[in-house]
Amino acid sequence: MSDLVARHLDVIAPVIAFDTDLVIERAEGIWIHDAEGNKWADFACGTAVTNLGHNHPAVVAAAHEQIDRFVHSGCVFRYDSVVEVGEKLSAIAPEGIDKFGFANSGAEAVEAAVKLARKTTGRQGVIAFRGAFHGRTMGSVSWTTSNAKYRDGYHPILGSTFTVPFPHPYRWGMDAEEATDYALFELEMLFRHEVTPKNIGAMLIEPQQGEGGYYPAPPRFLESLRSICDEHGIMLVFDEVQTGFGRTAEWFAADHYGVNPDIIALGKGIANGFPLSAYGAAAEVMDDWPVGSHGTTFGGNPVSCAAAVAVIDTMGPLLPNARDVGARATERFRKLAIDHPTIGDVRGLGLMIGVELVADRETRDPAKDAFAHIQKYCMERELVIIECGPMGNIIRFIPPTITTLEEVDWAIDVIGEALEDYEQ
Repeated sequence: MSDLVARHLDVIAPVIAFDTDLVIERAEGIWIHDAEGNKWADFACGTAVTNLGHNHPAVVAAAHEQIDRFVHSGCVFRYDSVVEVGEKLSAIAPEGIDKFGFANSGAEAVEAAVKLARKTTGRQGVIAFRGAFHGRTMGSVSWTTSNAKYRDGYHPILGSTFTVPFPHPYRWGMDAEEATDYALFELEMLFRHEVTPKNIGAMLIEPQQGEGGYYPAPPRFLESLRSICDEHGIMLVFDEVQTGFGRTAEWFAADHYGVNPDIIALGKGIANGFPLSAYGAAAEVMDDWPVGSHGTTFGGNPVSCAAAVAVIDTMGPLLPNARDVGARATERFRKLAIDHPTIGDVRGLGLMIGVELVADRETRDPAKDAFAHIQKYCMERELVIIECGPMGNIIRFIPPTITTLEEVDWAIDVIGEALEDYEQ
């Protein structure tokens, strides 16, 4: 154990979990470095945050320029960087999302989005989907079901919270159409037996589940939810905290589906590591939210907003590369699956790929030990990967959008070697 790790354990609350014990001195691009000269390719991206790689020059320059001017407002005075990022978000957001508010974390953005839906519809009910991760604050954990441990010791959760299945075709042993039918049937049963639609203000969903297992929603599922929300006056809320800003090789996962939300929650990659999140909706919805009904001290920090402007300016030209690298990675993993029975499923959008590891393909029993073995093997060969899923058996493959085809091939070669080593 290094001295810094020991000091860390002395003063930092252990409730905050770390994926590795790496002690990093500096980072640039896809690489992180320690003080001894060792380096690793960071394919964790700070859990899908540094989508442009570490210390991207354009982002660093924008932040430095803003720091030299001023670093805080606290909603006392107005300033250019928050307006500029709002204008740029309006230009790239799904159709109908015009105005934005800012916060510090994804959980805050999700809570703001739900508050907006409740306030403007006058309805308090929230429908969430099993396997979702929306954060761990007291409000957001009420809608988080990726793992039951996140709620342990915090009951009762918020009232008027209703959970229905999200289609998990592989885990259920169904194809996408069967899984969609089942999930929509359960939603219909909810309306028939537990709560009528007139009580629901928000339907909160990740277009591709993150922590819950990297399941993309089948297109017909999102299309059906859009129709149901339109029919009953429910706000469809997309949590794109993890799926936004190039992670799926489009600006947002919504772009893959042609389904537009009423409200969107954004975070993680929005400022490439600076603390910032956002929530957006149509102008008439935002304008119906009374002044002072929500607020923030640090949300929309001038430095973070300047960084976000640079992220948006830089990311657009990188999306074609993300599409190419994402397609190559998916193809390579599916070829690996032919020779490695430990791979049960490969799924995802763009550079948000889940590789599910199983002990037996017939039973689909999760192989958590396989991920632990592969992660250790990769770490010893200069590659950082992390997991997802309630059983910790899914490789969460999330390289930066700047990753080259050669670099992604190298990483998957290492993972392939790790699979061979595990299966011996």
